[in-house]
Amino acid sequence: MRPLVVALVLVSGWGAYHGYVHRDRHHPPGQIAPDEPRQRNIATSTPFRVGDFMLTPRAEFSAEARVLAKENYYVDAGAKLIPVDFAMGWGPMSDSALIERLRISQSGRFYFWGYSGEAPAPHEDIIRSSANMHLIPADPAVKQVLSAARVGDVVAIEGDLVDAKSDGGWFLKTSLTRDDSGAGACEIVYVRRASIRK
Repeated sequence: MRPLVVALVLVSGWGAYHGYVHRDRHHPPGQIAPDEPRQRNIATSTPFRVGDFMLTPRAEFSAEARVLAKENYYVDAGAKLIPVDFAMGWGPMSDSALIERLRISQSGRFYFWGYSGEAPAPHEDIIRSSANMHLIPADPAVKQVLSAARVGDVVAIEGDLVDAKSDGGWFLKTSLTRDDSGAGACEIVYVRRASIRK
């Protein structure tokens, strides 16, 4: 077999395997992550360093939510600190009956949703029940869990909402509320513990 043919077969095989392993997980209708994220704001905190970044904790945070979309980042300014974003949903946004009527995507560190025809739910409910989360793994074990999570999984995360500042000068401020949208509405989570529930 020619080397080019062998290479094409290997690439095709790897693509098929990768697509199978990371395929979306499907669930019947019903809320599979009914509870809202839990948060306790921190009045004063001590910044800490992660590589070339200073992180300032703003709140203790935990959530058990459905992964609506997942995007890995490799080359943007924050990729070294924040390698992955999850769009996460809870309550009505963990219900396949609603999710399947929405178009959900991620791009450029934003999470987008839309629909055709009549709104499948009030916009306020969709906004309050989902968020784009910039996830900073605290250690390799957490990074492995986040890497293994698939769209449709229910993932539990615990850690801190943080503001992040790079030595190069850029600054990201975390959202501290679930009812905002647009630029500045993303949660930046320093994830100390993570597990895939279902």
